[in-house]
Amino acid sequence: MSLLKIDHITKQFGGLTAVSDFYLELEKGELVGLIGPNGAGKTTIFNMINGTYPPTKGKIYFDNKDITQNKPDKIAALGVSRTFQNIRLYPESSVVDNVKVGYHLRVKSSFWGAVFHFPNYVKEENYISQDADSLLSAIGLLKKKGELAGGLPYGDQRRLEICRALATRPKLLLLDEPAAGMNPRETVELMSFIQKIRRQFDLTILLIEHDMKVIMGICERILVLDYGKTIAEGTPGKIQHNPKVIEAYLGTEVSYA
Repeated sequence: MSLLKIDHITKQFGGLTAVSDFYLELEKGELVGLIGPNGAGKTTIFNMINGTYPPTKGKIYFDNKDITQNKPDKIAALGVSRTFQNIRLYPESSVVDNVKVGYHLRVKSSFWGAVFHFPNYVKEENYISQDADSLLSAIGLLKKKGELAGGLPYGDQRRLEICRALATRPKLLLLDEPAAGMNPRETVELMSFIQKIRRQFDLTILLIEHDMKVIMGICERILVLDYGKTIAEGTPGKIQHNPKVIEAYLGTEVSYA
């Protein structure tokens, strides 16, 4: 049984077809890459998975539930979380407070509980603080928990954004160009980091990325989009040697070892 099934979805904006008849089944535990040039429809697919855009046609199933018309908060509550190409942290808030935002979906205390510090509110806040520290420890940022998020090095900001997504306790993590803006050292560290959190948090990951070293280095399966349509699908080796992909995206047949 697949964790995510995208059943021939199409998304149109007026007369423009951004995604056409896209199909994907994602098994639990997989790490799959989605590549293509700007405008190919990759982020539009993410936006349909997480409920930002409803598909014009087709269905989306997550954990055997039809989520096609669900709103983003409902889909997140089911276990789908994402990051964005442009980092969306609160730069003037502390590192730990940025992580705590990710617990919002699971907060059960009332407004009055927060005002008057009822026992359930205090218990919940203590749990969130302890769990946030645990997550920061797992990603190597615990010592920086009190620093402002905007003051972190770029690679740490990327990891913090992923940490906030992990606070929602996802089953499926959507990573939108996590290596964007990183230098070569940060990119290598990111690759190890993604593999580590996949194992540690039992994640299924769908990854959009332009950096072919990242895609070829950590993905087990890759889909290639061109003008909203899938033109190739397969293992990194098959994609690397696919003539259409080489011509359209890679330029020449190169090695990513």
